Amino acid sequence: MRTHTLGEINLTLADPVTQPVRWIGQEELLGQILACWTRVTKSDLPLTPRVVGKPGMGKTTLAQAAAQKLGKPTFIYQCTTDTRPEDLLVTPVLSGAGKISYHASPLVSAMIEGGVAILDEANRMPEKSWASLAPLLDHRRYAESIVAGVRIAAHEDFRCCVTMNDDASTYEVPEYMVSRIQPLIFVDFPDRDEERQVLQYNVDFAPADLLDLTANFLQEAHRHNLDYSTRDGINIMRYALKLNSARGTAIDAAFHQAVKQVLGDDAENFEERAAGLFFPKDVKDLSEFMTSDEDLDDEEDDDDDAEDDDAEDEGKPGDGGKPPPKGKRG
Repeated sequence: MRTHTLGEINLTLADPVTQPVRWIGQEELLGQILACWTRVTKSDLPLTPRVVGKPGMGKTTLAQAAAQKLGKPTFIYQCTTDTRPEDLLVTPVLSGAGKISYHASPLVSAMIEGGVAILDEANRMPEKSWASLAPLLDHRRYAESIVAGVRIAAHEDFRCCVTMNDDASTYEVPEYMVSRIQPLIFVDFPDRDEERQVLQYNVDFAPADLLDLTANFLQEAHRHNLDYSTRDGINIMRYALKLNSARGTAIDAAFHQAVKQVLGDDAENFEERAAGLFFPKDVKDLSEFMTSDEDLDDEEDDDDDAEDDDAEDEGKPGDGGKPPPKGKRG
């Protein structure tokens, strides 16, 4: 267990990620992150890029690979909608003896040790959590832990990168923070050769015919602007191979079954999905949610009946069928 002392506070540090990764293809993206982290002069400060793309496109792997290139320890913090400022910085933990110990987050551990911090899916965080990072990601390069009562200065070798999913299930990042996480590095779909290499690297026991099936399937989906990711392809291949091994299902049939179970019915009907004509498989009959011509006719009949009833009521004695007495208003 590694610790670090700040004033009177003893911090327990998080462990870095040690599993090696490999970034395949799109070398320009790797070079852009490394350029962001370069210091041109001693007074120059590194940038904190935001890496954006669809889920499953390898954004975190890209950032890890850049950290590996620099030979720096890598710390990853998984952001969520429940992330609090103290989660990002220092968390107090009550021990069995009734004493409070303080645990540094992966971000703070990277700050202290001069490593690389990756804030994964950062646009899932609420604004209050972003606000706690404002001084760290500008020229001040420090963070204030209210819980521990300490100011933590970043090591001069500290580098940071945020990844963001390009989808609707996220918070909008405050403008004052967007200016601190620049530039934007967009991870797009790879070409066929690169995507096949990625598939082969992750499922190195896959036969060539399955690799080709999956790479061609993904490329066709990309051409239709569908959000099928390389990660989806890896899951499809792994499940197809398990079906082949456990049940003897032929590779071609196993592939199509895996596509259906991973991405849903009609996942191979690219044109319908791209046109928005695909409905989830659990919706069996949509007619009950739609208005038919018969429904419109019934509504017109109901309106006519209501008008007839109102006309009859006007001719009947009673409070509702006669005007109010003089001098009074209804």
